[in-house]
Amino acid sequence: MATTDFKDYYAILGVSKTATADEIKRAYRKLARTCHPDMNPGNATAEARFKEVNEAYEVLSDVEKRKKYDQFGQYWKQAGNWSPGAAPSDMGGFDFSQYGSFDDFINELLGRFGTPPAGAQGYGSRPNPGYGGFGDYGAANSMRSSAGADLESNFTLSFVDAFRGVQKRLSVGNEVIDVRIPSGAKAGSKIRIRGKGQVSPYGGQRGDLYLKIELKPHGFFKFEGDNLACEVPIAPDEAVLGAAIEVPTPDGLVTVNVPAGIRSGQSLRLRGKGWVTPKGDRTDLLAKVIITPPKDLTPTEREYYEKIRDQRSVDPRSHLKDVQL
Repeated sequence: MATTDFKDYYAILGVSKTATADEIKRAYRKLARTCHPDMNPGNATAEARFKEVNEAYEVLSDVEKRKKYDQFGQYWKQAGNWSPGAAPSDMGGFDFSQYGSFDDFINELLGRFGTPPAGAQGYGSRPNPGYGGFGDYGAANSMRSSAGADLESNFTLSFVDAFRGVQKRLSVGNEVIDVRIPSGAKAGSKIRIRGKGQVSPYGGQRGDLYLKIELKPHGFFKFEGDNLACEVPIAPDEAVLGAAIEVPTPDGLVTVNVPAGIRSGQSLRLRGKGWVTPKGDRTDLLAKVIITPPKDLTPTEREYYEKIRDQRSVDPRSHLKDVQL
């Protein structure tokens, strides 16, 4: 192979061979912004330069690829005199003599389609998504270089903050940002914060940050679909005779009429007393009635309950007498 095929990726990025990963990334970002096709429309020279810079960064930013590339570069002068099967004796475990050109070596290193190196088996049989040959490499990079990646982070709120809306100050990397959470946020909903995601390594627009809402459990309220739900205890006499009781809602206590003869487990629907919707409306609150007998009876209470038992005209289990398998 001709020694002139070899490309010095360090020189392309303008860094030394001992450059750190951060130094390589900084150099790449600066060059990518300068020669990006979006910044140089119709400039074929800039486009070619952009492809070259991307290729150099893809190799040098990967520890294993950089190691193999450095090994290749150490012997590139000898490589000009190679013939298949006649490589220098000390190649650090690599046999570079199988490659007919530098392009062959890079194509295999980066998993692209291309001319298979001499003696390679099955090369090119497994396409690498996002890459083709040299001809469409720049196009693939242009597609993924327009913006940095979006980020997602869980964000936990109390019921009251989620219901009313709240402004929070967050630390995102080295930045401190103020975030406004609108009223009615629910578990699983996402708040989009534009331009606070990952910085594009290609000089493009920064990605977005999505806050995925989680709610701390509440001691009384819970969700049933879009509605709120709760359990309200009532006394046996309230269930039998009916009563006006107070029920907590997100807005405070409201008086609710319990109909006579209500059964334990039935729910009373309080319309418009539930959660805030994205349109600013309110869902309903479902108050499930739980008949709760007293644990400790006074002598008078026991006397009256015994009288009720003795005078009761209805057997609540009469319909069970004919139940069988």
